[in-house]
Amino acid sequence: MPRKSTQKIDKKAIIAAFVEIAKERGIDRDLIQGKLEDMFRLLVRKKYGEDAEPDIVLNMDRGDIEIYLPRTVVNYVLNPAKEISLSEVRRRTDEPYEVGDEYIEEISLENISQEFGRQLIMYAKQVLSQQIRDIERNNIYQEYEQKIGEIIVGEIYQIRRNDILILHNKNEVRMPLEEQIPTERYRKNATIRAIVKEVRRATPTSTPDIIVSRADERFLARLFELEVPEVYDGVVEIKAIARDPGERAKVAVTSYDDRVDPVGACIGMKGIRINAIVRELSGETIDVIEWSDDPVTFIARALSPAKVRQIQVDTENKTAVVVVPDDQVSLAIGRNGQNVRLASRLTGYAITLVKEGSEDIELIEFRDDIGRELYEQIIEAHIDTAREFLAADLKTLLSIPGMTPKRLMEIRKLMLDEFGEQEHPDIAERIAIAQAQLEEERDQSKHNSGEDELDEIEEMFDELQTESYDELDEEDGFIPEDPSKSPSDE
Repeated sequence: MPRKSTQKIDKKAIIAAFVEIAKERGIDRDLIQGKLEDMFRLLVRKKYGEDAEPDIVLNMDRGDIEIYLPRTVVNYVLNPAKEISLSEVRRRTDEPYEVGDEYIEEISLENISQEFGRQLIMYAKQVLSQQIRDIERNNIYQEYEQKIGEIIVGEIYQIRRNDILILHNKNEVRMPLEEQIPTERYRKNATIRAIVKEVRRATPTSTPDIIVSRADERFLARLFELEVPEVYDGVVEIKAIARDPGERAKVAVTSYDDRVDPVGACIGMKGIRINAIVRELSGETIDVIEWSDDPVTFIARALSPAKVRQIQVDTENKTAVVVVPDDQVSLAIGRNGQNVRLASRLTGYAITLVKEGSEDIELIEFRDDIGRELYEQIIEAHIDTAREFLAADLKTLLSIPGMTPKRLMEIRKLMLDEFGEQEHPDIAERIAIAQAQLEEERDQSKHNSGEDELDEIEEMFDELQTESYDELDEEDGFIPEDPSKSPSDE
């Protein structure tokens, strides 16, 4: 049976294939060329040795590949990667080569499998394929890293329990459950808009995890930029946003042009602009208020639609006590405390609502519930009434002997129930932060006191050492001279 002839390789076909890969996958041609040169260099080194230094000439435009391997002519070959025997050279060519000359061998690609072997070709192919995939992943990572904070439009192709997979420009992006609007229902193949929130990657060569969001506050800000030209142009600036995604949001805006009303610009004629944003967010209520650098004014606006009577602000501790008329209390609090919670997040102040005309209660009325010993410690801290206790600095209260975060929460609830008022939604977090700060200060104080004790011990040893030297001198009959006594007195 005649032996099957080996199919010769078309060098132009190789180049054309890689040019097509670069075009389809958005990879730079020069980068592909470099990887192709690395592949042929790998093949040569695997066959001849790691020390081989081949010259590879690759022309992507003409589809030409040439490989040259320079080696030194020697009598006895010790390193095949850099040396070739004189007898081998004379067998290959009639040119007069001598020992010490450089012989340049052109490696033919007419039959690449016969030249390098099938296994070596497969190995090089796997390496090159892996490098191309790494380039693709890196390009995707860099592309979406530059898009962080921008809105993209994709198509939902898979809905899972904890996330949604979206196709964008043939790339897979993911919207986790916590980044979805809870009131929305998503359908496969539906078009969806979201903001690129984060691009994660475990290792430099791993597939990037692109996280998109519709619940992020920046998504709402970008929607305002799309719908309100004044915001896009920078005439109106969004200063702060607080959101409960799908339910309600508060947006503080300001204008850098006296002729432009920032709130009116965002709402639009007959509400056309704000309604477009509300529709995109599936009916999320949006309160647009004018920002102010005066915290009292800003807090009053943030609590709208409620009307407040009086506001006392502690700018150092970022707290505010707001007096609200009886008929405005429910509006100020909002459903499940939503209005006051969003106002606190928008302004950055911990807001405590107080009914207008509500009387204070002496602390002694709570003595049995608090406990006599803890009650006396609170009185020693110059806190005499329930209102003073509720308005006191949290670190001051936690520093009272016997006071713990849990006990503080219980006492506050007891007093607020008496007043018929609700607790601040973030109070537990604020107490935890105050406790951590207090413990850090205590640790620092212990550290400093420990250093002081060490200094005292060192001084004590120095004194003892000095005294022992003095005693030794007296035993040896040495009496120190009186510095006040002059030689003439002797």
